[in-house]
Amino acid sequence: MNRTPRSIDEALRRARVFQGEYTDADLEQSRRTLAGQLHELRWVQFLSTAPAGCPHTPSAALHEQAAHDLRLLCRGTVQHREASGHISAFERDRAPDGALTFAGLLYLADEEEGAQFWWHYAAGAGSVTAALCVYLLHLRRGEMRDAAHWAGQIQRLNTLGWNTYTPVEHHAALPARPPESASAVQYRLPASRPGVCEDALRDALDDLRTPCAGALGPVPQPIPALAAHWAALVTC
Repeated sequence: MNRTPRSIDEALRRARVFQGEYTDADLEQSRRTLAGQLHELRWVQFLSTAPAGCPHTPSAALHEQAAHDLRLLCRGTVQHREASGHISAFERDRAPDGALTFAGLLYLADEEEGAQFWWHYAAGAGSVTAALCVYLLHLRRGEMRDAAHWAGQIQRLNTLGWNTYTPVEHHAALPARPPESASAVQYRLPASRPGVCEDALRDALDDLRTPCAGALGPVPQPIPALAAHWAALVTC
């Protein structure tokens, strides 16, 4: 697996083309590869030197900060006062706000793929919060290009204004003047949230959802009892 170059000099060494050994198509591909690597390098450098007030700071690795913030978002979402109602609506008719809530529960139970599926679903319905969750998920994995794509999606969803359900205030947006070829999301989250008993949640969730079957294939789906047990699940 190719890793992101640590410096511009390293990116240039990787993209070096030896005369007479490559075709014009090879040369063009090398140029595209170099442009992509430099774009990613500038973006990572911008995130690592973000101004005061931005959650990304040089003192914390990007993936660690993203993991922390994503869990904070999920805890706030599942503990929102309207969470059980949204889960009921989601179980009945797959309401997008409930998809955001269910995805947060799945992520806290370490069911990342299922959470990502329902975040995509909610983001498709206009949820900026869901798009921010996917952005942080890719950032936590070190998938910078995917994270940059979702930064752009957040900007587009803000422009459209389709969805106003924001269980955790975050004000996610691109900076007013990002560096050239960079797309980094700036957001602010509450300092902390009450804890969630994640070990107990993982055990209980096995009994409170339908089998992974049907038209959606191996995707976790809720059952009516989930809303009834919601308070016990998300409160330590």
